Amino acid sequence: MSVATPRFGRVLTAMVTPFDGNGVLDLDGAATLARWLVANGSDGLVVAGTTGEAPVLTDEERMDLIEAVAASVTVPVLAGTTTNDTAHSVGLTKRARDIGAAGVLAVTPYYNRPSQRGLLGHFGAIAEATDLPVVLYDIPIRTGRKIESETVLALAKSHANIVALKDAAGDVASTAEFIRQASCDFEVYAGDDGLIIPLMSVGAVGVISVASHWVGAQMGASMEALVSGNLAEAVAMNQGLLASYRFESQLDWPNPIPTKAILRALGLPGGQCRLPMGEADAALDAAARALCVELGLING
Repeated sequence: MSVATPRFGRVLTAMVTPFDGNGVLDLDGAATLARWLVANGSDGLVVAGTTGEAPVLTDEERMDLIEAVAASVTVPVLAGTTTNDTAHSVGLTKRARDIGAAGVLAVTPYYNRPSQRGLLGHFGAIAEATDLPVVLYDIPIRTGRKIESETVLALAKSHANIVALKDAAGDVASTAEFIRQASCDFEVYAGDDGLIIPLMSVGAVGVISVASHWVGAQMGASMEALVSGNLAEAVAMNQGLLASYRFESQLDWPNPIPTKAILRALGLPGGQCRLPMGEADAALDAAARALCVELGLING
């Protein structure tokens, strides 16, 4: 496991996109939430990703959001600038540096399920469109296509600015073998909160997290215990976070619906989700409040 401080930090929050009561993008709320996250355990932020409901943002909303968040904090902000259209992704990526992004998060093209050769071309074009560092995002459960280890290795070898992987593939053994083959300065971030301890035990450097919206400091403490060699302490801390990991994405309430319910319980900007995610009901809000009480975040 990595003891050195990762380039973007150890706890990065995949930030929700706040909307007001009419479903309009809330840029002031985004800035407020970003500052709160940094004050409560986030070493960096990922904006306009999956948790940020990027597919329902217009291009201008996405750019305005990234710019507002980057201007409001001093930590690295990774910009979600990609879609399942390579040309569109290249166009958005070219704008990222000028609006303050410290790097780009590039997700696997979804729905159209390209071959590995197609992925090489897609991610290569994105990397060539910017001099910012690029983090690949492998989440086959949502995209329908895994980025094979050989593809990531080839991309990292041919493009110096492809520097990291957000790994949400759920295959720890495969990740361990990938890390063994990757260069020592290529970083892997857990993309699944429930697999932080297993993935860091085989060489991941941190997490791009959802639950860090409300337990970021605790997550950071558990990871610091792990990298310091205190495995039992890290495991005990992680066990205290399992209820949050279970809550953050459910069959009836997929991410980011539960996260926004937690933010409402905490009195933080977030609002409801736009369709097709849609609004939470009163029962989910009650469950979110109960979890916050259980964790000592608010009074009962």
